[in-house]
Amino acid sequence: MAADDAVDRPAPLRPGQVIDGFQLEERTHQGGMAQLWRVSRVGSDDPLPLIMKVPRIKGGDDPTTIVGFEVEQMILPTLSGVHVPRFVANGDFTRQPYIVMERIAGASLKPRFDAAPLAIDEVVQIGAKVATALHDLHRQRVVHLDVKPSNIMFRPGSAGAGDFDGDAVLLDFGLSRHRDLPDLLEEEFELPMGTGPYMSPEQVQFVRNDPRSDLFALGVMLYHLTTGERPFGAPNSVRGLRQRLYRDPLPPRTLRADCPPWLQEVILRCLEVRPERRHQSAAQLAFDLQQPDQVVLTERAARVARSGHLQVARRWFTAIGAEPAKDAGAAADAQTLRSPILMAAVDVAGADAALLAAVRDTVQRLLRTEPGARMACVAVMKINRVGMDELVEKDGTSKHVNLLVQLKHWARPVLQGLAPTRGETDGRVTFHVLEAPDPATALIDFGRKNQVDHIVMGARSSGGLRRYLGSVSAKVAVEADCTVTVVRASAPARGGGA
Repeated sequence: MAADDAVDRPAPLRPGQVIDGFQLEERTHQGGMAQLWRVSRVGSDDPLPLIMKVPRIKGGDDPTTIVGFEVEQMILPTLSGVHVPRFVANGDFTRQPYIVMERIAGASLKPRFDAAPLAIDEVVQIGAKVATALHDLHRQRVVHLDVKPSNIMFRPGSAGAGDFDGDAVLLDFGLSRHRDLPDLLEEEFELPMGTGPYMSPEQVQFVRNDPRSDLFALGVMLYHLTTGERPFGAPNSVRGLRQRLYRDPLPPRTLRADCPPWLQEVILRCLEVRPERRHQSAAQLAFDLQQPDQVVLTERAARVARSGHLQVARRWFTAIGAEPAKDAGAAADAQTLRSPILMAAVDVAGADAALLAAVRDTVQRLLRTEPGARMACVAVMKINRVGMDELVEKDGTSKHVNLLVQLKHWARPVLQGLAPTRGETDGRVTFHVLEAPDPATALIDFGRKNQVDHIVMGARSSGGLRRYLGSVSAKVAVEADCTVTVVRASAPARGGGA
C-alpha cells in the first residue's frame, strides 16, 4: 500500500492490551523502525514464546518503514526451519499492523561486537553458524540483504553450552528479496537499501537478488570480529558507499598478527568487489570455515597492505563504466543454485579397481554438469569403539596419511579433467580422512555438518564383504539428508561356457 493511505494512526500500545487475541505483556525494544512486545495468546496453553513486532509510523515522510514492514509480512510466512523465527500471525495497516512470531530465547550477536576482537576460535564458530543459516535461507529463495549483528540471534544450546553453541537465527526481513514475490522496495525506491557498513558493492549498484551479497556482509562481520574494526568504516552517503567498489580494506593480519593466513584468505574472499570471486554459496563458505586445513591460500593470505594509488585509480575508472546489467542479479541467483557441495565417499583401501573407477566416472560427470560445485573426497578409517587401535602400518608409516595419499591418487584424473574447463582448480576438490568406528554414521554426519547436497559412493556387487559394504551404502542412502547415488561396478562379460 502507499504511504498516503496510512492516515489513521493507531493509538499508542500499552501493557495488558489485547490485539486479535494476543495480550501485550511487556515492551522489550523500542527502535527507530519498530517496537517489540512480549505477548501471549489469550486462552491458549501453547508453550511457544511469542513476540509482536509493530512498525513505528512517523508520518508520510517515512514510507520505507511501511513498505519494509509489508515486505516482511510477505516473506516471513514463507520461511521455515530452525534458522528463522516461526511465523504465527499478522495484522494489516487498515487497523493495526503487526507480526507475531516466535520469540528466540537465546543470545543476540550484537554484544559480541562491542567486545571485539574475539578469540579466533569464536570468530570461526560464529561465522560457520551464520553461513549455515544463510545457506538455509538462500535455499528458500530469499536473499536477506541486511545481515548485521543486531539481526542475528542464537538458539539456546545444550545444558552447560556457551551462548553461541545453538543454531543461528536470522531476523528482520524488511529489506529482503524473495525470488518468487514482488520486490516492493525495488519498485518504489531509487536509493540503495541496506545498512552502510555491511552493504555489498552490487547493492550499492541496485542489484538486490544476488545471494552472494549476504556473504559480503558476513565477511564484514568476520573482519570486525577478528580485528575490532570495520573494513569500510560506517559511510552514510552513496558516495561513501561507492568507495568499496574500488578501495580494498586493510588486510586483517596487519591489524591482528595472530590472525591465521587461512582466515585472512576467507575474509578477503568474502569482501571481493566482484561476486563471482567470492564463495559461490553460503554452504561453501561454511565448509571453508569448518575445514581450515583445506583452504587453498592465494595472494590474499599474504597481503600486508592496501592496493596502491595506481591500482585504486584503475578500479575507480572501471567502476564508473561497469554498472551491472538489469539481469545480473538473476544470473547470479541461478549460478548460486548451481554451486552445490558434492561428496565422494571412496573406499580406497578396500574396493577393487573397477568399483573405484566407476565412482570416479560418476564424480567426473557430476562436476562437468555442475561447473560451480565443490567436491569433498572422503575416506573412512575404521577404528575400534573400545580399546587401542593400531594406527601405523607394519612398515611404520601412518595409516591415516597413507589413506589420504591413496585418496589423492584416486582423484588425480578428476583434477586433470577439471583443468581444461576451469583455470583455478585449487580448492574445488578437497580431501578428508575420517576416523570412526561406524563408517556409515561418519559419512552421514560429515554430510550434515557441511551441508552436502549429493553423496556418491560405491557398493560391491560381489565379494566376501558384500554384506558389510552394502549395509554402509544402504544406511547412508536411507539416513542422509541429501541425494545419494550408489554406484556399482559393471559386471564382467561372461563367456558361453562360464
